Amino acid sequence: MGDPRHAELARLGTATVYEASGRRGLIDAPLIQVVPGSRAAGPARTVRCGQDDNLMVHAAMARLQPGEILVLTMPSPAPVALVGDLLATQAKIHGAAAILVDASVRDVEELVELGLPIWARYVRVRGADKATVGALDVAVDVGGTTIRPGDIIVLDADGAAVVEHERVEEVLEASLAREEAERVKRAKLQEGALSYDLDGLRAIVEGT
Repeated sequence: MGDPRHAELARLGTATVYEASGRRGLIDAPLIQVVPGSRAAGPARTVRCGQDDNLMVHAAMARLQPGEILVLTMPSPAPVALVGDLLATQAKIHGAAAILVDASVRDVEELVELGLPIWARYVRVRGADKATVGALDVAVDVGGTTIRPGDIIVLDADGAAVVEHERVEEVLEASLAREEAERVKRAKLQEGALSYDLDGLRAIVEGT
């Protein structure tokens, strides 16, 4: 059974987690949510491939543990397919919670049918080489944010955010508090109140 904290972070979603964490950990990259409606959270299994090469993605499958999120990178993001149907099938069978690809995926219709949550920077059919030895389980950079092995990745329709593994309890607690505050605020908005007043914004604009 997976860590219930990860399930809660996935439920809370990237926007809430990012804001509650002090606006830290944003993966500032244009990500395609390959499987509509999917969301996930789990510890990162990081992969640094050679440029335009996916040899290390194959190698990572031998280390993948159930509940982990594969984070696939290259020295420079490029529209080269690091993952297709066959690699995604391996990842699902071996228990991956999701895949984050800072490059391309292909076989999209098959990936949707497979159902494993996948986020990618590109969809392109250009194939990768399998010749360059990269690195597994090292810190990688995606969208301006460093992801270390074991850091928690949160993914949904809004994109992705990272929670440092040592801050999971802190960020989860803050996220739940934010969710409750938003529940209360939403009820007031549904009764006709304005955020312009609830958030003290009128005073900034009008000086009253």
